Amino acid sequence: MRYHITFYGQVQGVGFRYTVSHAAERYRLSGWVRNEYDGSVTCEIQGEADEIDAWYHFIDQARYIIIDRIEKHQIPEDPDERGFGVKF
Repeated sequence: MRYHITFYGQVQGVGFRYTVSHAAERYRLSGWVRNEYDGSVTCEIQGEADEIDAWYHFIDQARYIIIDRIEKHQIPEDPDERGFGVKF
């Protein structure tokens, strides 16, 4: 499965991208994360449904991060993608 997700809330300046990246590596997911100019954070995440759920739970429990809402859309998988990166 692969999702395009936008996070809104207190998600910039609190180590959010690091937490997302760390959790993706922990659960062996691939994709990327980047800050947006409007204060949101956009991410694409790919992997098994159970691991993606665990990844989200890990992020949601992190200190200083407050997610007010998310927009999540399933998108086609990228079979050639390996690893997880932070985009700038």
